[in-house]
Amino acid sequence: MARKTPQWEGRIVRVLVCTERKSFVTKELPEARVSFEGLEGDRHAGLTRAADVRTPWFPKGTPIRNTRQFSLVSSEELAQVAETLGIPRVLASWLGANLEVVGVPRLTHLPPGTRLFFPEDTTLVVEGENEPCIGPGRVIEAHHPDVQKLASRFVKAAWQRRGLVAWVERPGIIRVGDTVKVVLPRPVTYVLPASGV
Repeated sequence: MARKTPQWEGRIVRVLVCTERKSFVTKELPEARVSFEGLEGDRHAGLTRAADVRTPWFPKGTPIRNTRQFSLVSSEELAQVAETLGIPRVLASWLGANLEVVGVPRLTHLPPGTRLFFPEDTTLVVEGENEPCIGPGRVIEAHHPDVQKLASRFVKAAWQRRGLVAWVERPGIIRVGDTVKVVLPRPVTYVLPASGV
């Protein structure tokens, strides 16, 4: 008998987009249309992207499949990051997120292959953790100039709390208030064969 795939639900509290090329900070929308290229109008939309430091197995600039079309963060994890930094809050927009989700425990730890189903057809597939870098830390620091070394401290504070990147499997619409169904992939244990086999 097949094992039941674990699943549960969260809720979308913010939908955000960045339309500028010189900034990653996002702005809130009540809803957004999603195509196979990603969130319509967002700077990270596209079927392909240029290889960068995250893909060292390709020469920099090589066109590759864009599996970073969406950035997702968790309300609960944002609160943890803010507490660690000693500031009142960290906004999803400061991190360049496209979706802020509430009610999904340890969102950043969802494994690659997790599917996120939305009421109006959109389905996203988790590519993996969005590792923190100093860029969002500088944005946070600009909002709290009285707090020392926020930019450099952000990377450690946001480690495994920075959220996820995902790509579009099915287009549709995502709205603030939508329920998102989280379906984990089947767990797989891979073991290398014994030497000589």
